[in-house]
Amino acid sequence: MNQRVDIDFSNNIELSIKREDLLHPFISGNKFRKLKYNLKEAKQLRLKTLVTFGGAFSNHILATASAGKEYGFETIGIIRGNELENNYCKNPTLVKAEEFGMKFYFVDRESYRLKDKSDFFLNLKNELNDFYLVPEGGTNDLAIKGCEEILLEEDKQFDFVCCAVGTGGTITGLINSSRENQKIIGFPALKGDFLFNDIRKFAKKANWDLNLNYHFSGYGKVNSELIAFLNDFYNKTNIPLDPIYTGKMMFGVVELINKGYFPEDSKILVIHTGGLQGLKGINNMLKEKNSEFLIYEE
Repeated sequence: MNQRVDIDFSNNIELSIKREDLLHPFISGNKFRKLKYNLKEAKQLRLKTLVTFGGAFSNHILATASAGKEYGFETIGIIRGNELENNYCKNPTLVKAEEFGMKFYFVDRESYRLKDKSDFFLNLKNELNDFYLVPEGGTNDLAIKGCEEILLEEDKQFDFVCCAVGTGGTITGLINSSRENQKIIGFPALKGDFLFNDIRKFAKKANWDLNLNYHFSGYGKVNSELIAFLNDFYNKTNIPLDPIYTGKMMFGVVELINKGYFPEDSKILVIHTGGLQGLKGINNMLKEKNSEFLIYEE
């Protein structure tokens, strides 16, 4: 569903948001798209267990746990940070994932960084036997195939399509299904320009770019300016955004509109990729720091 953002911008700019966050209460946004064909593949291979990776507030971990319960898979989450092992009962994301039946393996951060090495994977296979591996963030060829279904025929009217970028799967799907006259702009949540090469491996068109200016000092970092923007945006539109991905992307889009980056009369579509499940945990952290916090939470 596309929703017009009811804010008056200069240069007759029209801004709409595709509410992918409304697809499912827990398997929402791009996680729904990324898991769709991976679940079908796991079923076809007759594998009964899904194994994946994520951090303490991972949208992907919770989505995989929910999908496992809904579609009949056992689920195992390899969680970054062994300090959480005896304390995760205070983490709303992991508590909910456990309610959906997910079992956790907590690993230290150094070991977690080696998860793509063959020894780590072989040890995992020896310990857990047969399973279907869903990569961290859910991005692989099948995930990109699912994300290619985000844009619909009705979206051909838009000149620009903007989305937050984590592992690059969502924007790659958007690029592949976009029209030649459209420009796809990604707003990475992580520092660095390494995602250019990752996306080029799978993108079938060249009508895209990444704006590296709105990560707010790095993944998971938020400040009072961002929180104030998100609260103001919610007051004006009644659309909740998360501060890790979609919020930073929307901050960037609005600032670029106000700076005249987009040509007059441009029609812009931004993709709401979900991520709202983590708001309670983020708010708890902000309140502990006596910081400004989001006036909304799931």
